[in-house]
Amino acid sequence: MIAIDHKDKLVTVTVLGEFALADFQEFERLVYDEVPSGGPVNLLFDLREMVNFTVDMVLEEIKFSRGHQGEFSRIAVLTHSPWVAWTAWLEQVFVSADLRVFDDEAEARGWLTEVFE
Repeated sequence: MIAIDHKDKLVTVTVLGEFALADFQEFERLVYDEVPSGGPVNLLFDLREMVNFTVDMVLEEIKFSRGHQGEFSRIAVLTHSPWVAWTAWLEQVFVSADLRVFDDEAEARGWLTEVFE
């Protein structure tokens, strides 16, 4: 399950429990419907409450990342898991955005907003 919040130049996605294909498709719909009209945005993926993810979601995420490289300026991944942090660093191969991993939410949000101040 995911919760999505889009305000100004920041999209926040919070994953709770399993991150499945239907959840990622919900995120994709937001990007298709709202993000292109406003230009590049920053993205905060809060994965601290993610329990696991499905393989089909990962494949969809890779496909999406390759097709939407210019729509995100900065991506912050919020996690306490070394495994998730490692996979986020691997994701940099597929995105042109500046991607960083954080374990502190205030620090992540600060980094995401400083580019627009």
